[in-house]
Amino acid sequence: MPAALHESGIKSLPLLGRGKVRDMYAVGDDKLLIVASDRISAFDVILDDPIPGKGQVLTELTEFWLEKLAHVVPNHSTGIDPCDVVAADERDQVKGRAMVVKRLKPVLVEAVARGYLIGSGWKDYQASGAVCGVALPAGLRQASRLPEPIFTPAAKAEFGSHDENVDFAHVVREVGQEMAERIRAITLQLYIEASEFAATKGIIIADTKFEFGLDEQGQLHLMDEVLTPDSSRFWPASEYAEGISPPSFDKQFVRDWLETQVWDKTPPAPRLPASVLEKTAAKYREAVTRLTS
Repeated sequence: MPAALHESGIKSLPLLGRGKVRDMYAVGDDKLLIVASDRISAFDVILDDPIPGKGQVLTELTEFWLEKLAHVVPNHSTGIDPCDVVAADERDQVKGRAMVVKRLKPVLVEAVARGYLIGSGWKDYQASGAVCGVALPAGLRQASRLPEPIFTPAAKAEFGSHDENVDFAHVVREVGQEMAERIRAITLQLYIEASEFAATKGIIIADTKFEFGLDEQGQLHLMDEVLTPDSSRFWPASEYAEGISPPSFDKQFVRDWLETQVWDKTPPAPRLPASVLEKTAAKYREAVTRLTS
């Protein structure tokens, strides 16, 4: 496996912040360098052991989808080579795992599309028969395909906390009726087009979340990561069944192993064995290989 990058150390650009996975640097006043590290989090705790190659997979998939879906909505991509904005001795840190993007004003809503009933949506449905205020037919089961995809937004949480499911009225209060309706329509169109393509590769996209930002003219742009195993649930169509939580192309091996450990889900997390790191890295690589080949 390739060497893993837990944290970038770019000195030639101002560091703006570090998220769970991405490190963000300023490139002048109007652009950002976003470096996807190999960090992995589980149960909202960043683990000490990175997944080799994970950052490259996230970046390759995001660039793939941004190009494929560019006709739906503008996006933050600039096409600038990250190696051109850092010092020569820093290029190894950004090659294949970074993007130079437009600096946008984030829309403070997680735009989530669901085509299947799983995760927090399944919990909401069991409790109320609805997800984020969207009423659904009775009798659906875990992982049931929905009659049509639905927009189920979430309010952005503070770092280390779970995003909270909200209804459409919350989005209207945040951004206004017209922008809320535009975000909903674009989110669903992106999801439907991506799902139809992924189905030809034997992958079900159960749900996904998008992030949007506004440029100085107020034009909506797609930003951040797009349709990756970290922001979506990818299921192999060959293993899909109702009534279970199907296997997914993400950190499932990590979560499953951690659940067997004596751990209260607060930092520090247990160190991951090599076998879990290897299996998780293989799942991420399989997702990008299936979708882009």
